[in-house]
Amino acid sequence: MHLFHFSDDPTIKRFVPRAVDIPAQRTPGMDWLNGPLVWAIEEAWQALYLFPRDCPRILLIPTHDTTDQDRERWLPNHHGAMVAHIETAWLDRVHAAHIHRYELPVQHFEDLRDAGMWVSRREVEPLTLQTMTNLPAALAAMKVELRALDTLSPLKQVWSSTLHASGIRLRNARDW
Repeated sequence: MHLFHFSDDPTIKRFVPRAVDIPAQRTPGMDWLNGPLVWAIEEAWQALYLFPRDCPRILLIPTHDTTDQDRERWLPNHHGAMVAHIETAWLDRVHAAHIHRYELPVQHFEDLRDAGMWVSRREVEPLTLQTMTNLPAALAAMKVELRALDTLSPLKQVWSSTLHASGIRLRNARDW
């Protein structure tokens, strides 16, 4: 298994645990996730982070529980691994962006059992660094279809579906 951290910064020599910039509401007993941690993502879920950092996005992933009705409604004509929705206003930035993917040692991380997320409570040195360019092509290679919408707000109801939905940086989305 491979764990990665994505960053705009290509000069990180050591990841030091830090608290999140904007604390999230957590379920009881999980407030510690807002505290000082190093975050990583499993390779299978890395497509969630192949975007400029502040780009609002919603990724939809069918699961074995996804109904045909939800596939037809939310994933028409799609047969890949995921569909990534961004706002049209971000499309040029996604095409022009590059991102730095750090591979991290697995032994220092705890599995959160949630969308491939892992955390470490201690400092971590990266194993490798790769600069990724042409993010739309990288997404396509991972069987992720990129779709642009004027606004992401029509997708608000997807969390009531049988799909797995991951929303990232939605505070930056228009009309959210």
